[in-house]
Amino acid sequence: MYQSWWKILGVVLVLYTLVAGFMLTVPKLPILHETIRNVYFHVPMWMAMFLVFGVSVFYSVRYLASGKEEYDLIAIESVNTGIIFYILGLLSGMLWARYTWGQYWSNDPKQNSAAIAFLLYCAYLVLRNAIDEEQRRARISAIYNIFAFPIMLVLLFILPRLTDSLHPGNGGNPAFGKYDMTNEMRAVLYPAFIGWMLIALWIATLRYRIRLIENKNNSL
Repeated sequence: MYQSWWKILGVVLVLYTLVAGFMLTVPKLPILHETIRNVYFHVPMWMAMFLVFGVSVFYSVRYLASGKEEYDLIAIESVNTGIIFYILGLLSGMLWARYTWGQYWSNDPKQNSAAIAFLLYCAYLVLRNAIDEEQRRARISAIYNIFAFPIMLVLLFILPRLTDSLHPGNGGNPAFGKYDMTNEMRAVLYPAFIGWMLIALWIATLRYRIRLIENKNNSL
């Protein structure tokens, strides 16, 4: 019980944000209206994704330095978990775009960059499945993973800012801030960050443990 406090905290925070996200009041803004509530779900998905992708890079570096199999397993399961949250982030963003921009996908630079970055990590999974020899697969995929992370950051945060974009915070378009975010919204958004990040770590931990059991059974 003592060691599971962070899991309980994650569940409590997520449940709180799910309820408060729909029940508490939000600013009455033109165009956005009630769709501003999506920030409680869309942005935390990305934060959770960045966290587990960062964990995967950390353990990819550790694998290259030590050659320990468990580090490679943590890296791959962190990527698998990150892709889950990546998909949730894309879908929640597309849903928001439908009601604010008029369509799910408008070829906005931010959307296109996010799609390219997603394919970048899909290629990581394809690469792992294309190499049979375990140590070679782990080494090559670790190197790929280390370079994929900064490329993803460039695609998501730098390139969209260099051109016109409808997405908040890009292309001269203001991000959600003090002009449209109230203290009531921050009281939901910040716990959502923490809650979903903890849930992402929990999922990655469970996937890692399952992978260890599978490897152990396969070696018998």
